[in-house]
Amino acid sequence: MERYPKDKGRRQAPRSKQFPELPTRTLLEGAALLALVIGLVFLVRGVKRAAGGEGAVTAGAVSGEFVADTAEGEQPDQAPTPEPEPTALPEFVPEHRTDPEITRTKYMVDGEETDHYKADESHIIDFSGPDDYTQLEGIVTFRGNNFRNTSSYGTAALDTAGFGDYWTVETGAMGGWGGSGWTGQPLAVKWPQETKQIMNMKDWAKQKQDLVEVIYATLAGRVYFIDLETGQQTRDSLYLGYPFKGAGSLDPRGYPLMYLGGGVAGDGTPRILVVSLIDGEVLFETGNSDKFAPRGWSAWDSAPLLDAETDQLIYPGENGVLYLIDLNTYYDPAAGTIEVRPDVVKFAYYTKTGEKWYYGMEDSAIAWRGHLFIADNGASFLCIDLNTLEIEWRFDCLDDTNCTGVMELDETGHPYIYMSTSFHNGWRSSTTAEIPVWKIDAVTGKEVWHHSYECHSITDLSGGCQGSLSLGTGPLEGILYVSMARYPDLNDGHLLALDTETGEELWTFHSESYGWSTPVTFYDTDGYGYVLYTSGINGVMYLFNGKTGELQDTFEFNCTMEATPIVYNNTVVIGTRDQHIYGITLQ
Repeated sequence: MERYPKDKGRRQAPRSKQFPELPTRTLLEGAALLALVIGLVFLVRGVKRAAGGEGAVTAGAVSGEFVADTAEGEQPDQAPTPEPEPTALPEFVPEHRTDPEITRTKYMVDGEETDHYKADESHIIDFSGPDDYTQLEGIVTFRGNNFRNTSSYGTAALDTAGFGDYWTVETGAMGGWGGSGWTGQPLAVKWPQETKQIMNMKDWAKQKQDLVEVIYATLAGRVYFIDLETGQQTRDSLYLGYPFKGAGSLDPRGYPLMYLGGGVAGDGTPRILVVSLIDGEVLFETGNSDKFAPRGWSAWDSAPLLDAETDQLIYPGENGVLYLIDLNTYYDPAAGTIEVRPDVVKFAYYTKTGEKWYYGMEDSAIAWRGHLFIADNGASFLCIDLNTLEIEWRFDCLDDTNCTGVMELDETGHPYIYMSTSFHNGWRSSTTAEIPVWKIDAVTGKEVWHHSYECHSITDLSGGCQGSLSLGTGPLEGILYVSMARYPDLNDGHLLALDTETGEELWTFHSESYGWSTPVTFYDTDGYGYVLYTSGINGVMYLFNGKTGELQDTFEFNCTMEATPIVYNNTVVIGTRDQHIYGITLQ
């Protein structure tokens, strides 16, 4: 039975092997034999050196035998090859700032309410950078990792920088909810071959060596499993009974687990689900009708993060509770079994604005070192210590915030977060309202710059930044991409390319239909960067040169689009509200 360890991910040292005692005579005979062998080795090596053989140092040759000249008859010291030092993570100590907007906090540990929380040594969370979040080949959560900085994997080999052939898979509906909505991002992973063998995949999928499996939670209350290359379903769809708006998350360690939660009521009140991807069994559920919650709205659009080293699932809820779920995972790959035995810690806070508007967290959290960064439905953007559940600072983000921010570290390791908000009709205004895009210093929780847009809104279909923010890297470094909905007019949309240093516009694109989808950057094998932008009502996906803003191609779905796509090498995957999943080849 294999269990992920609790000691910050380090395996316990193996016990020393015990050998039986040998008789003294046997030991003496062994020592004599060893001395004879050593003498023969030195004799042979001396003959070889004299003949210019192994170990000889001759003109024009470099010997691997010696590292420095030594006196005749002396042997050099053989220093062991040093182990490379791991790169130290930048320190992160945020400023602690009391905010009068926050009126109280509360905690629950293992079912008992308490006035504080402090993680014990085996549960100390300490996230590193985004490249360390998973070693799996794929996209395992909304926007990829704990910095929420990518929805693409690999590179595309392009000839024309356009859209080519495509496959589709029909999905379905549940109640009035159909297809794939906001945020609606698929996940995709190339499972290790041995892991596939214990899963309930179809035989051909188990045998396919380079299979990349798309895993798509949908509004139909089902999760679909699809071969990225062909569009064939790798397993039967999994019915879980709740319309899913959020992407959910796969276990970043490669364990066959999926974490997701319902977005609206289905077969009962939505809840957090821990699902085995071996057989589709729900191993654990929580959060439904939680009496601890400040708000009665049980919904889970946020994509959770998992701290691999402590086996803790971090799940924000629209009910206003942040859940730390110690999974106590037991995984036996040889037997093909997995189980969890969770212990749950809950944290909730109350604010003056939350009382007036809403409590709840709908975006997907960022994590860095021992801290979480998340916005809520009541105009608060917070830095929370994950090991004490204390709020370090609060940033006033003005409104009901649904978008997910993105973090970057500068060349010194200093962290910044790019963030925006939406316009909940009737709260600040019933006509138009300011929607800033901010760059925030993650240490101080203070604004570095902002650039504002005057947006429209209608009830339940908000304007502003509903899609999440996207950072360019490599050839697109220094560019922030933002989809601004209902700007400048009620049904219009804009893709904004902003300078990360100043917030100034580098280029923009105007669409006659607003979008809630997140812009997605990807890169080709020639070193160019591109960005995908999907508009809503008219259902068009645009492909741009990410540097210049030059439009390369369009793909018309002719239906409402809300979901965020992914790009895996040369394939774009996205779902539509008219109940189809598309896999589109980039050519």
